[in-house]
Amino acid sequence: MSDGKIQCAEYSDTFVLKCVGDVRLNFCSALNEKIEKILKENSLKSIVIDLTEVISIDSTTLGLLAKLSILSRRKFGMLPTLASTNPDISRVLDSMGFNQVFNIVHTPTPCPECLDDLPEQDQSEALVKARVLEAHHILMSLNESNRDEFRDLVSALESTPS
Repeated sequence: MSDGKIQCAEYSDTFVLKCVGDVRLNFCSALNEKIEKILKENSLKSIVIDLTEVISIDSTTLGLLAKLSILSRRKFGMLPTLASTNPDISRVLDSMGFNQVFNIVHTPTPCPECLDDLPEQDQSEALVKARVLEAHHILMSLNESNRDEFRDLVSALESTPS
């Protein structure tokens, strides 16, 4: 269990995702399901991702956030907004190439009071591996630095049996 959480809300034609604390891969299945559901069922005009209360966030979660942006651009033709006020998190976002797939702002965003927590889920090792691989393939597609950073991890995961 981590000391983090992911919350979300839909209102009007906006989807808001807020990450709080130390966000780790224990949310990857719930986050992936929410991303797929939101993109399948809705016609959105904006997506806001709020990382202003994040202390740390793992690369799997970042990969899934990049997936949300890439797929929403394809489906809705929009560039989601990502808010980060923590200089350490902002540096990670910049180094990962998130400025290519998000409109990054460094000010808090208003968030509705009706945010619901995404649940941590018990996940099979095979499912976690699949989510981690997908997320890192997405990150590797953003820039050469990410390809170099995650190449060994992805190769190791791909060579281990499920």
